Amino acid sequence: MRLVIVGYGRVGSRTARILVEEGHEVVVVDNDTDRIDRATDDGFETVHGNGADEATLLEAGIESADAVGAFTPDLNTNFAACMVGNHHDCRTALRIDEDYREDIYRKYADEVDEIIYPERLGAAGAKTAMLGGDFNVVADLATNLQLTVIEIQDGSPAIGKRVSDLELPSSARLYAHGRERESLTIPLPGTELEVGDEVALITETDRVDDLHSALLPATG
Repeated sequence: MRLVIVGYGRVGSRTARILVEEGHEVVVVDNDTDRIDRATDDGFETVHGNGADEATLLEAGIESADAVGAFTPDLNTNFAACMVGNHHDCRTALRIDEDYREDIYRKYADEVDEIIYPERLGAAGAKTAMLGGDFNVVADLATNLQLTVIEIQDGSPAIGKRVSDLELPSSARLYAHGRERESLTIPLPGTELEVGDEVALITETDRVDDLHSALLPATG
């Protein structure tokens, strides 16, 4: 499949790598020169420009693409890219942040094929959404569970701790870990967490705040 990814940040870059590893053709679009340079160095075909601009997406081959994944932090850019994708009969996956209101979510969800929450799903879920798979299986089986992908940031109480020593809520399970710019893998108990690492966990929905307290820097 030919796939266009708008935004080569954390989610976009990892999604691109996963897709290429599985044999798909990927074109990266970003308006940030440093990110375009990084994508080029990583071996991807790139287009430097605004992902909300149809001319830029046409340069990326949107008219012959099977899907477009819009993964920038800007919701308006992402939505515009998906609408261009719709016009060219592409499958569309839209990144949206968790702090948007439910009515905003519903408004955009009606217009695209899949909504992506990076904190919940990460690159693996984004890849599945672009290819048309069902990445809500866990939610369908147990509505009280949530998949969460968290980046270990500077100031996190988890820095320097081994995976086996993390003080997580009793309901939480850590099932994957990845160093910065690396794919998530099953962690060893002795793996020590560093700034920039990502961890994927599953927990009960009402314990997500406790999970954040254990892994994210204190605020305020």
